[in-house]
Amino acid sequence: MAESVEVLITASSGGADPTIPSYGHAGDAGADLSASEAVTLAPGARATVGTGIALALPDGYAAFVVPRSGLAAQHGITIVNSPGTVDAGYRGEIRVILLNTDREQAYSVAVGDRIAQMVIMPVTRARFIPVAALPGSLRGDAGFGSTGYGGPTSGGEQA
Repeated sequence: MAESVEVLITASSGGADPTIPSYGHAGDAGADLSASEAVTLAPGARATVGTGIALALPDGYAAFVVPRSGLAAQHGITIVNSPGTVDAGYRGEIRVILLNTDREQAYSVAVGDRIAQMVIMPVTRARFIPVAALPGSLRGDAGFGSTGYGGPTSGGEQA
C-alpha cells in the first residue's frame, strides 16, 4: 500500500459543509473533486467552478488538479490549465477551470457533480545553477515531434 499523508480540509469562505474529496477505488491516484456551484458550459466555453474546499498541504507536497477521463471522453469536458497546481502554502478555495470542447452540445454542472481529480504528491525543490554550457545528451536540442508519430518501423526507428 502506498504511503498516506494527512491533509487538513475545511469549507472555503465559511460556507456549508464541503464535499470531502474521495477515492473511487482502492489504489486510485486521484481523489474526486465535486462542484459547489452550478454552471452551464456552452460549446467552446470555459468557467471557473468552485469546489467549496480549502486545504492545508504539508510542506514538501503539492496537489495537482487533473481532468476526469469519463467527462473528457463522454462530454468533451477538460481542464484548461491541466494540471492545475495547488502549492502547500495556498489556503484559498480550490477552483477548477473547466472547458467544454464539444462544438455543439452545452454541458451543465450541478452542485455535487464530480468535476476533476486531485493527486497529492511529494515535490522536490530544485537548486538552479547557472553554467556557461550544458553537458551533452543523446537527444540534444531535438524538440517537439523529434521521435516521430508512427509506430516502430522495420529498422526499429520511429516514423
